[in-house]
Amino acid sequence: MLLINRTGRGVSQKERPPKVTTTKIRIVIRSFDHPFLENHFGGLQPDTRKIGLPESRVLYTVLRSPHIDKKSREQFEMEIKKKFLIIKTEKHELRKKFFRLLGQAKMPAECSYPTMPGPLPYLKKEEMGV
Repeated sequence: MLLINRTGRGVSQKERPPKVTTTKIRIVIRSFDHPFLENHFGGLQPDTRKIGLPESRVLYTVLRSPHIDKKSREQFEMEIKKKFLIIKTEKHELRKKFFRLLGQAKMPAECSYPTMPGPLPYLKKEEMGV
């Protein structure tokens, strides 16, 4: 099949680069364990952007004795590490990668992701990689 471009030249369809539409998956990961974030997400694609978000730290002070010795206290801290992942993918592979990432989410970290309103289409188990 021969197509005509703006200059009037004929261009065959084989010479045309295939139209590829890309989209992004954005995921926020929160964890109490910093090495976990580094080790678990090391095998991502090279074009994946990892953006470090601010860490939060909460200190709790507890009295050691309920009766006397008010000055005898113990402190505990809770640190929450956050990462923001942006994964670029092609539109036709979006469902597979999204559900594969959800399958990897069986971890001691919280994953949140914005989704578009509306139901997701049915996906077979072999497409999910399970």
